[in-house]
Amino acid sequence: MEHYSQAAPVAGSPAHTGSNTGPLVIVTILFFMWGLLTSLNDVLIPHLKAVYTLTYVQAMLVQFCFFGAYFIVSLPAGMLIKKLGYQNGAVAGLTIAAAGCALFYPAATSGYTLFLIAFFVLAGGITILQVAANPYVAVLGDPRTASSRLTLTQAFNSLGTTVAPSLGGMLILSGVVLSADELAKLPAAEVAAYHAKEAASVQGPYLALAGALLVLAILFAMARLPKIADAEDNGVKGGFSEVLKHRHLALGAVAIFLYVGGEVSIGSFLINFLGDPKVASLSAADAAHYVSFYWGGAMIGRFIGFAVMRTISPGKALAFNAAAVIALVLLAIFSGGTLAMWAILAVGLFNSIMFPTIFSMALNKLGPLTGQGSGVLCMAIVGGALVPFAQGLLADNINLQLSFLVPAACYLFILYFGLKYANMYNEK
Repeated sequence: MEHYSQAAPVAGSPAHTGSNTGPLVIVTILFFMWGLLTSLNDVLIPHLKAVYTLTYVQAMLVQFCFFGAYFIVSLPAGMLIKKLGYQNGAVAGLTIAAAGCALFYPAATSGYTLFLIAFFVLAGGITILQVAANPYVAVLGDPRTASSRLTLTQAFNSLGTTVAPSLGGMLILSGVVLSADELAKLPAAEVAAYHAKEAASVQGPYLALAGALLVLAILFAMARLPKIADAEDNGVKGGFSEVLKHRHLALGAVAIFLYVGGEVSIGSFLINFLGDPKVASLSAADAAHYVSFYWGGAMIGRFIGFAVMRTISPGKALAFNAAAVIALVLLAIFSGGTLAMWAILAVGLFNSIMFPTIFSMALNKLGPLTGQGSGVLCMAIVGGALVPFAQGLLADNINLQLSFLVPAACYLFILYFGLKYANMYNEK
């Protein structure tokens, strides 16, 4: 998932001029990287749940720490970017994310708490990175095609999210998985050794990711990117209360909260859902490969959306996709077997355009308040920390399949938002 800083550039900044292809390619590489890192959570949640014998709510602490960082770090990140500049800010974000990945090494021998701290540091770095990188996409071209351009760059973000589950399944989930009954028959020393071995399976992959992030930081520091101006540099006054008077921005923030919450909830529970005997009875490693279909659908949908939304109203496209997701999630809840499995996996295809479309619509015609509006929206990403808890409570107390009613309810509001502003770009 992606977001903007509270100091996003306004239209007419210097980045509008000259050739934009080179800078756009460089920034798109970063979209790929944070997509990969974010999607790996979907593999690690069931893995850590099994290693530390967690409830669903306890396992959702991973997403609470990860997406809570968006809420806590976004505003300080905006101030950091204002001081360092967008390019140096991206380098700082990459370096902090690398430190978060490196923390997974000691976490494997220290317990679940240090894993949660590592997730927070990693997400903090990604937040700074996105606060720095996303504004380039907003200004590198015609404002009227911002939704289309953002959707294209997020297609490459989806390439990262598509690769990550299969990669994580091979590197992290490929060991022999023992059931709770099998573990109960083993001596305590063997159980401890098994858990230690499973926890240690994350060390190699995350050290490699730390190295890759440091290499990217060096390359990004050396890249020649255009300078872009902050809204605050133009003497803009007014805080969040002022920008929230714009109804489409306020409703857009609610839509972002619920969309990110719904998307993260579905992804977090996918491997466990596909392992449910009523659905597909897949092992965690096999289910991880199918999660790649979910994210692959989002990637394909973003390429389609890039083309479609040059002629179709973004609001109408958003409403159609939200309705499709609601239907698919309900099908997954109230059916079973292969039908339920493919219904939930197909949600990814229709999720594809939602985030960039909501974001662009919410910021439409804010002018010099664009920066403050971006700050409100990026804080709304905290939905990814909170909504999975609600689904976790249902999963623990009722059952896993019915718990998907939580994300289904989230998409109802997105359907409303799309219909309400279906003709936004036709208004004078």
